[in-house]
Amino acid sequence: MKSLHMVTFILLVIGGLNWLLLGLFGWEIGMLFGGQMALISKIIYVLVGLSAINEIIIHKGICKMCSGGDMK
Repeated sequence: MKSLHMVTFILLVIGGLNWLLLGLFGWEIGMLFGGQMALISKIIYVLVGLSAINEIIIHKGICKMCSGGDMK
């Protein structure tokens, strides 16, 4: 489960950085792979979206702050 969480976390960071780049510069990570319509870009976007859904489902069970654990 830890490896799934790490993959999910990395994909969410990529997605967040993509939104930052799009908002600041009008450029997105998918451009590296041929634009939004390229198959690899679509796969990356779907994986980022699935990672967000996964994080929503499992977050409270693994987050120390949300589950009432120690916040140090």
